[in-house]
Amino acid sequence: MTTTEARRLPGTLITIDGPGGVGKSTTTARVIELLTATGATVHGTTQPSRTPLGELIRHGTDTYRGLALANLCAGDRLHQLAAEILPALADSRIVVSDRYVPSSLVLQGLDGLTFDTVWHLNDSVYRPDLAVILNADPDVIAHRLHSRGAHSRFERTTDSSTHESLGYHRAATYLRERGWPVTTLDTTTAHPYEIADQIVDLIRPPAPTYPIDGITEENPACP
Repeated sequence: MTTTEARRLPGTLITIDGPGGVGKSTTTARVIELLTATGATVHGTTQPSRTPLGELIRHGTDTYRGLALANLCAGDRLHQLAAEILPALADSRIVVSDRYVPSSLVLQGLDGLTFDTVWHLNDSVYRPDLAVILNADPDVIAHRLHSRGAHSRFERTTDSSTHESLGYHRAATYLRERGWPVTTLDTTTAHPYEIADQIVDLIRPPAPTYPIDGITEENPACP
């Protein structure tokens, strides 16, 4: 059990990860928009954070590598949890994070670190209520990535889309084995808004039906 697992907070933490070009940021923004439209109190965030440390990481992947970068990312995440995410969860908000631990497993894995090493740096983080991992055919996301341009050295490496896609498949299995509620969604042919609809359905399951004089949705009054 991680240190934060002893006390679950009343809010809901949703994390969304996936390879560059998979539609993650567009999907995340749409999920926040849809949940807000229902009247829910939603807090959107991103990792790395928008703090000075987070911006250093975001723009410093050409400078920092391997275990040094992994430690920076873990430190930024733990600070963001304490200063931003956990207070929002304590306030019963739905927190939707663009990237979380799965991205560290994959990207630091591309730097040669094992999943176990990255997990050891992050095993005290708050477990999400739903960890969504988006993935797609590597050729499709490679084309999307080329169209929008690379955001980091990870996305500029040869066959980055193939390596990231495989990494996220492995990360999903690795985290499920550690008790994380992981859902994987394929965005190869689906628009980000369609994927966002699916995620919102997972967050807000349909209300149960109650029979009225023997009539339910499964037993309608009229054929």
